[in-house]
Formats: sequence, structure tokens, C-alpha cells
Amino acid sequence: MSSEHRLDYEINGAAAIISMNRAPVNAIDHPMIDAIHAALRRADADPAVRTIIITSALPGMFCGGMDLRMVAAGDAEDLRHFVYKFYIETMNIQYTLTKPTIVVINGPARGAGMTLAITSDMIVAADDIDLGYPEIDIGVIPAIHYVHLPRQISRHQTFELLFGGKPISSTQGAELGLINHVVPRAEIMTKAMALVDVFAEKSPTLMRLGRQSFMRANDLDYRRNIENQIETLCNVFNTADGREGLQAFLEKRLPVWSTD
Repeated sequence: MSSEHRLDYEINGAAAIISMNRAPVNAIDHPMIDAIHAALRRADADPAVRTIIITSALPGMFCGGMDLRMVAAGDAEDLRHFVYKFYIETMNIQYTLTKPTIVVINGPARGAGMTLAITSDMIVAADDIDLGYPEIDIGVIPAIHYVHLPRQISRHQTFELLFGGKPISSTQGAELGLINHVVPRAEIMTKAMALVDVFAEKSPTLMRLGRQSFMRANDLDYRRNIENQIETLCNVFNTADGREGLQAFLEKRLPVWSTD
């Protein structure tokens, strides 16, 4: 599950398009998230860019989540370093960007792929994909979503999604308020670029000041709560069930949970 080629970056009109490109499932490891962070900063610094798009260069796959082989190979300190980088630094970069971000989901999104999506400002998804939070079935927890989802959908809907572990369609995601637009697969970038054109017509100054104000108004204790969830996530990885779930996933077998 490794590839030296992890990211494509291109300018299309007023958009910077950041495309994950790590076959087979865009598993997120240290180099991948470092490259995404660098690309976001690069796009934000470019005065010609008015909107930033994050998507996948892999046909039919957005992101399968964290690179669990990397997680299994490291120790507790390695894990803590990675999740702080992935969650906190990603959130901080999104918080300080001066331009809107759109995630275009062209295939299944799981775990960390959902995290990348929900940290953006808007989501456009293909009508034939699904998304979900399978962490409960592999011995981990979808930490950031304990904080994010109840702010966006109901507490009861959130609980079923996160603790049931079953994927939902993009149409269901839109009905819940997780996705802005669901369109046929062939039209997802067309829809995203139409949004880019809308934002490009606005005052760059007002977009910058308005987005910064919007982020401050909606942050409150959001990032502090994320830090609390990260501590729980790191503790979960160190439990017997956390280790068993991860090993079972890598060995492609059902986990044998403890009875404690």
C-alpha cells in the first residue's frame, strides 16, 4: 500500500485542484498528509487562486482512510504524532485559509477520507458512491466526528452512523446535511467548477474577511474538543481490542473481541 506518487496539483481557471494519487485507495500516511498541507498552503498563497478543490486522481476511489499498516508498524508515540498532525494541523490550516475549499468525492470515502471531507467548506459527491465510518469494526474510533457530526446532524443520527459502522449513500448524506450537491459521476467536476465561478465573481477581500469571520464564529471550542478526542483515540489503540481489531483487518479476518 505504498506509492511514491501521492498528489497531483494543477490550476484550472480560478481553482487549484489537489488530487490524491496513491493507489490503490489513497491511504493517508505521513508523506500524504504533508503533501496535502503543503498544497493547501501553496494554493492559499497564490493570488490567482480563488477556490481550492480536494479530490482523488484514482477512478472510483476517494479515500479509504488512514494507512493502517503504518499505524500497526509504529508505537504509541508514532501514532500520537500522526493523529495530531492529521487532525489538529489539518484543522488549523483550514481555519486560517483565506479561500473557500470544496471536496469532490468521486468514490467511496471512509474514515480519514471523511475527515478530509468534513474539514472543507463544501462537498460535491457522485450519485453512485457511499461513505461511512467503519472504525468501530476495526477497533478504533472516529474521533473528530464525535465532535463534528452532532453539530451538523442530530445526535441520534450521529450515534447510529458512528456506532453502527454501516455506510450510507451520497444521497442519504445529502438528506442528512453532510453533502451540498449530489450529481452524476460525469458531472462532479463540472458542478465544482460552477461553484468556483460563483466565488470568483465575489470580492477577494470580502471572501477572505468573511471566511475568516465565519471560521471564528463556528469554531468556539471545536478544536479543543478535537484534542480531547485524540487523547481517547490514542488510548483506544493501546487496548487489547484496539490491537486485535487492527490486526484482524490487516489479516482479512473477523476480530475476536475481549469479553471485558
